[in-house]
Amino acid sequence: MAARRVPTWLAGLIGAAALILVWWVFALTAFRPAEGTTFTPVPTPWAVFDWLFVQGNIAGAWGVFQPTITAAAIGYMWGNGIALILAAFVLVVPRLETLITQIAVVTYCLPIVAVGGISVVVLGGAKNPGDPSATAIFLAALVCVFTTVVGAILGFKSADKASLDVVRVYGGGAWTQLYKVRLIAALPAILNALQIAVPTAFLGAVLGEYLGAITAGVGPTLIRLQGQLDSAGVWSVFLLTAVFALAAYAVVGLLIRLVTPWVAGSAR
Repeated sequence: MAARRVPTWLAGLIGAAALILVWWVFALTAFRPAEGTTFTPVPTPWAVFDWLFVQGNIAGAWGVFQPTITAAAIGYMWGNGIALILAAFVLVVPRLETLITQIAVVTYCLPIVAVGGISVVVLGGAKNPGDPSATAIFLAALVCVFTTVVGAILGFKSADKASLDVVRVYGGGAWTQLYKVRLIAALPAILNALQIAVPTAFLGAVLGEYLGAITAGVGPTLIRLQGQLDSAGVWSVFLLTAVFALAAYAVVGLLIRLVTPWVAGSAR
């Protein structure tokens, strides 16, 4: 008799509860305030809950996250759009594969903090208060390129050779093979790459705001709270950032199930 698997939602709840318990234990033991001070480097889960909901800081969360989400979304579209175009060129001009792959690898290997510093000088921050930062958009786009280029190229190459031969026999060229055969075969791999790029783009946007001289967004809020030694506030913003990224990741995963139901069905 086969063992029953734990439902995904239940496993997630158990994992979250275990993390909160470990966090609480470490906050009360290993990271207790130093003698003679009240500063707590790692606040308890209750302190974070108090900062968010009892003190009412959760009410201003959207105002803090809106510029960051906007920058991440714009960068996500630009970065993945460029990556998909580069991957498509590899199929039309195979000799470009090495060059394009190396470009993608370079974008992955660049020290993002150094690139962020340069982009702050070149691009600056936001033109108007509350607008998304140009540096945040650029970094969000940059960190998406590698994953999507590699995933798309591997997906395009997974097309069935017999189907490609049928298109060629009927007079179809490389572009016809691309949108009639390769794109359909590559869709699961492309969508998975796009899903992985969601939290990556959000991280790039936060880092861009953190480095840029702007007044709105997650980055400036973290800088302000760190300056005030408000550990509960820093942890609260950090956890909200994780929640936003996880929610966006889950939404894209749901879209993948809707767009490629045959993949979800074969995985069962």
